[in-house]
Amino acid sequence: MSHTTIGSPARSPQVPGAGGGPHDSGAEHAAAVSPGRAVTPLRFGYGTNGLADLRLDDALGLLADLGYEGVGLTLDHMHLDPLAADLTARTRRLAQRLDALGLDVTVETGARYVLDPRRKHGPSLLDPDADDRARRVDLLIRAVQTAADLGAHAVHCFSGITPQGTHPETAWHRLADTLTPVLDAAAAAGIPLAIEPEPGHVLATLADFHRLRRALGDPEHLGLTLDIGHCQCLEPLSPADCVRAAAPWIRHVQIEDMCRGIHEHLPFGDGEIDFPPVLAALAATGYQGLTVVELPRHSHAGPYFAELSLPFLRRAEATATRSPVLVPPHGDPSATPEGSTS
Repeated sequence: MSHTTIGSPARSPQVPGAGGGPHDSGAEHAAAVSPGRAVTPLRFGYGTNGLADLRLDDALGLLADLGYEGVGLTLDHMHLDPLAADLTARTRRLAQRLDALGLDVTVETGARYVLDPRRKHGPSLLDPDADDRARRVDLLIRAVQTAADLGAHAVHCFSGITPQGTHPETAWHRLADTLTPVLDAAAAAGIPLAIEPEPGHVLATLADFHRLRRALGDPEHLGLTLDIGHCQCLEPLSPADCVRAAAPWIRHVQIEDMCRGIHEHLPFGDGEIDFPPVLAALAATGYQGLTVVELPRHSHAGPYFAELSLPFLRRAEATATRSPVLVPPHGDPSATPEGSTS
């Protein structure tokens, strides 16, 4: 499986709920989640980019049968094509299907080749060609309208990689300029736009998110997609501390396992994340959106991983709420700060 090595060496895997790992060290600095404390139950979904070999109707039926409460719907040609002439009618039928199954939805925009059959995730918001940037803006505005028609709780997006030969400051200016009309559409629709820090992109870290937020004047409808694996991959804080630090801006959550310094989405248990502290932190924020399993490169076995993932997350959630979980308030000291890619 292809992957990207980001930086520091991987840490030892952590078994959910097990002691002896880095999250258990330094008890004098730890905060405990009380076993009697009331927390908000989390609502788990599964991303359709991890079920790409299924028809959308079959994928939704599978998730409902497995007990998921929602779906991260990637707008793509094989499911809900955002460029199709019958998008409005298909969206209306999909809304009825979601309602019948009792599934909530987040609209995601990470389709690899939906705009360009030769460039993965191209064109982006950072492309040198203004017409190409406008195509990505149009896709995101379509996503906002689709989300409004579906009653989705957020629209996910990301910045893109800085094009070769582009000065970082130019990339940041383009990002702010291109997102402005999308945010206007989001505000008009009442749908949060949740941008995701993505390893290797110009907006790669939580610090980068705050740079964008400040540059745009802290718009109300700009929020954050927090990917738990990405926190493990390159943030200086532990994933649980990332949740706490980002809590006011979280509008969407993606979750999977991952190793330090390697951007590779892994099934739960195959990476290094200790999940009970993460889920305890997320529940404590009162977050009510979807927490969506993100395993796009395991789509060939999507039904299998969908079946395994929900029980894993529920067990980790139960561990977090039934027993005290010690979490260092300042992150795992063994995590090496990586900083921004800008």
